[in-house]
Amino acid sequence: MIRVVLEMNGVLLSLVMTAAIQSPPAPADEPPGPGISRALAEDRARRIRDLRYDLDLTVPASPSERLTGRLSIRFTLRDASRPLALDFGGAGSVKGAAVAGTPTELLVARDHLVVPSSALREGANEIAIEFLAGDAALNRNPEFLYTLFVPARAHLAIPCFDQPDLKARWTLALDMPEAWEAVSNGAEVSRSTAGGRRRLRFAETPPLPTYLFAFGAGRFSMERAERNGRTFRLLHRETDAEKVARNREAIFDLHAAALEWLERYTGLPYPWGKFDFLLLPSFQFGGMEHAGAIYYNAAALFLDPSATQHQQLNRAHLIAHETAHMWFGDLVTMRWFDDVWMKEVFANFMAAKIVNPAFPEIDHELRFLYDHFPDAYDIDRTPGTNAIRQPLDNLNEAGTLYGAIIYKKAPIVMRQLELMLGETAFQQGLQQYLRRHAFANATWLDLIALLDQRTSENLFEWSRAWVEEAGRPIVTTELRVEDGRIAALAFAQRDPAARRGLVWNQRLRVAIGTSQGIREFPVHLDRERVEVDAAIGLPEPHFVLPSGDGFGYGGFELDQRTIAYLSAHLPDIEDPLTRGAAWLTLWEQMLDGRVTPSEVVALAIRALPRETDEQKVQRILGWAEEAFWRFLTASERAAVAPVLERVLREGLDAATASSRKSAWFSTLRDVAHAPAVLAWLERIWRGTEEVPGLTLAEPDYITLALELAVRDVPAWKDILDGQQARTGNPDRRARFEFVRPALSPDQRVRDAFFESLTDVTNRRHEPWVLEALSYLHHPLRAEASARYVPASLEMLREIQRTGDIFFPKRWTDATLGGHSSTRVAGMVKAFLAGLPEDYPDRLRRIVLSSSDKLFRASGMAR
Repeated sequence: MIRVVLEMNGVLLSLVMTAAIQSPPAPADEPPGPGISRALAEDRARRIRDLRYDLDLTVPASPSERLTGRLSIRFTLRDASRPLALDFGGAGSVKGAAVAGTPTELLVARDHLVVPSSALREGANEIAIEFLAGDAALNRNPEFLYTLFVPARAHLAIPCFDQPDLKARWTLALDMPEAWEAVSNGAEVSRSTAGGRRRLRFAETPPLPTYLFAFGAGRFSMERAERNGRTFRLLHRETDAEKVARNREAIFDLHAAALEWLERYTGLPYPWGKFDFLLLPSFQFGGMEHAGAIYYNAAALFLDPSATQHQQLNRAHLIAHETAHMWFGDLVTMRWFDDVWMKEVFANFMAAKIVNPAFPEIDHELRFLYDHFPDAYDIDRTPGTNAIRQPLDNLNEAGTLYGAIIYKKAPIVMRQLELMLGETAFQQGLQQYLRRHAFANATWLDLIALLDQRTSENLFEWSRAWVEEAGRPIVTTELRVEDGRIAALAFAQRDPAARRGLVWNQRLRVAIGTSQGIREFPVHLDRERVEVDAAIGLPEPHFVLPSGDGFGYGGFELDQRTIAYLSAHLPDIEDPLTRGAAWLTLWEQMLDGRVTPSEVVALAIRALPRETDEQKVQRILGWAEEAFWRFLTASERAAVAPVLERVLREGLDAATASSRKSAWFSTLRDVAHAPAVLAWLERIWRGTEEVPGLTLAEPDYITLALELAVRDVPAWKDILDGQQARTGNPDRRARFEFVRPALSPDQRVRDAFFESLTDVTNRRHEPWVLEALSYLHHPLRAEASARYVPASLEMLREIQRTGDIFFPKRWTDATLGGHSSTRVAGMVKAFLAGLPEDYPDRLRRIVLSSSDKLFRASGMAR
C-alpha cells in the first residue's frame, strides 16, 4: 500500500492508494484493444461530460530521470454500469490510484487503464492517479523539454481520455529546476522558489482536447512586447543576441496583425486570453497551434540577414497559419481525426489571405500557386494519393493522415468553394459555423450543410469528387486549327481511376497566346467535355494554357503545339502569372514524359537571366536543381554543369538584393561540381573571400561545410573539424555532431551510423535524422547508399509507431530522394510486391508516393 498526499485545487487529500495491478478481466470487463478505436471514443463521448484535468508534474533536471505526476480527473458520467477505460501507455507507469477517494485497482492493458464499474457512479466522479510519465511525447533534451501530443500522443505521457471530442478544462502545476522557465496554455498565476527548484502554476484553460494541451520547460530566454493592448511573450534558446534583436519586432508585429485580421474576419474575439509562443531548435514541425502557447521551429522565425523573400513570406505565412488555428481547430475542433484536414485547410487558406496586405509588392496569386500546387501534385499524381477526407478506425493511425493533400490540395479546393459561393456568403457561413460550435466539435458535413444553404450548386456532389475521393482529373486540350484560325477548342476531363464516374466541378481561366497577345476565357468545367466557342476564330495560337491564372487543378495534357512553344519560348510570355503557371504546367509535362529533363534545364538556363520576379526565380532554381540531380544522367550532369554554374554565378553577381543573392548562392552551392567552384566555396567557408552583398550566418556556414564534405574535397575533415569547433550555439553544435558521421567518406562509418538509427532513442531528434539521411543518400553517394534502402523501408512500420506525424513520409522521402537508378527502383518494387496482406495501406501509399519520381527518373514508372 502507498500513502500519498495529493494537492488538488488547493485542497490536501490524504489518500491510501494501492498500485494498479493487472489481473485477468472478467468477460464483461474485456479491456479495449491497442490505440483509441472509434468505437471506444464514441462510447466515451456519449458517457462523459464536464471533464477537468488537474495535473501536477515534477520535472527533473536530467533527461535520464523520469517525470513524476499527480493527476485528478473529474467528470460527469452518464452510465456507470460498465468499466471506463483511460488511455495511458508509452512506458508510463501507475504508482497508485483512487476513485472518489477510495484506493482502487485499475486494470493495466496495452495503452489503457480500466476503471472497474464498481468504483464508478452516475453523476460526479473523480479519479486520482500518481504516476511516472512516459517519455515518448515529452521531447526531452539536456536543458529543456516540450510536449507534443498531436494527434493522439498525450496518453504516451499522462493518463487521459485521448480523443478530440472530449474537450476538458486543464490546470497545470510544474515543479522544475530554478533556472528554468515554462509556458503552457493557461496564464501563469503563481510562482515560488525553494531548494533550487521553481514551482509554477497555470490558470485553468477553456475547453481543450488532449492534443492541444501543452507545456514546455527549460533554459529559455524571454522577450515581451505589447501590441494593441495585448502582451505577447516569446521564449527561445537563441544565443545570437543580434539575431534575436533583428527579428523580434517583426515576429511580434506579424502575430498582432494576424490576430487583428482574424478577429475582423471571424467576428469573434481572440478566445484564449494570453498569447505566448515558444521557439524551439530543430522542432519537428514548422509550428504547432497549442491554444495560447504556439510552438515554432526557431529557424523559421529567427531569420538570417541573407533571408530570401521566400523565407520572409514563409515566416509570415507560418505565423498567420498558426494564429488562424486559434479559431480553426482550437475554438472549433474536428470531432474525429478523419476531419483533421479541416483545421489545416482553414489555417492555410486564412494565412494566404492574411499575408497579402503585409507584402503589397508580392504577386499573391503566384505565391498561392507555387506554395500549394507543386506539393499537392507530387502526391496527387501518384498511385499513392489519398482523399482529403479519409476514413479512420483507430487514432493510432491518425498520424498517417497528414501530408500534402490536406495541407496543399485542400486550400486549393477551398478556394474553388469560395469562388462558387462568393466571398461574402463564404465568410458568413464560416462565422455561423464558428459561433454554433465554439469550444466544441464539428464535422465537415456540419459545415457543408451550412454552406449548401447559400448556393444553388450541389455542394454534396461537389464534395464527393474533391473531398471524399482521391486523385485529380486528367484534363486534355482538344485544339483544331484551320486556315490560320482556331476552328474548335474543347477540354475533356477523365477520371484516372476507372469506374468511379467522377466529374471535378471547377472553374478555369484559359489563357490563349497568339500573335496579337494573350486572351483569357472563363471555362466552367462541370461535365466530362466542355467546348469553348468564344475562342473560335482567334488567330492560330502559340499556346493554349488551361490553368492560365493558376486556378485550374489537374493533370493537364497539353496539345503538341503548346508544348513546343513553351519549350522554346516560355520566357517570352509577358504576363507574370501566366508565365508562372506555364512553368508549373511544363514541369508536369516533363514528369509525364512529354518534355525531356535536358530541355527543362536548358530552358531554365535561358530563362533565369531574364526573369525579374523573385518568386519565379526561386521556383525555377528549385526545378533546375531537382532536374539536375534527379532526372539527368551523370554524363548529362557533367555536360551541363559548367554552363549552369556560370549562369548561377552571373545571377549571384547581378542580384542587387541580399535575399535574391541568397537564392542564387544556395543553388550554386548545392549543384557545385567544378573544382574551381568548390575551391571558391571553400575560401568563403574559411573567410578568406566574401560574396559581396551577402552576409552569411552560422547556419549558412554549417550547410556550406556539409556540402563541401559530401563532395569529398581534399580538406573535408579539416572543414568538419573546424566547423564543429567554431559553432557557438550548443543546439546547432549538437545537431552538427549528430549529422557528421553521415558525411564520412568511410563506408564503415556510414554503415555504423545507419545501423544506429534502428534504435528509437537515436531517432528522437527527427529533423537531425532527416538531414543526416539526405546526406547519406546524396546523389553523389547514391550507388553506395543503395544498400540502406531495403532496411529503411522495412523500418517504416516502426517509424510510424514511434515517430511524430510527418516522420514516416519524410523518412521515406529522405531515403529515396537522392536515387534515380533502376537498381533502387527495383528494390522498391520488390518491397511493395512482398508486402503482407495486413500491411497498413497508408504506409504502402507513402512508399508509392515517395517513390514516384524515382520510378519516373529510372524509366520504371508504374
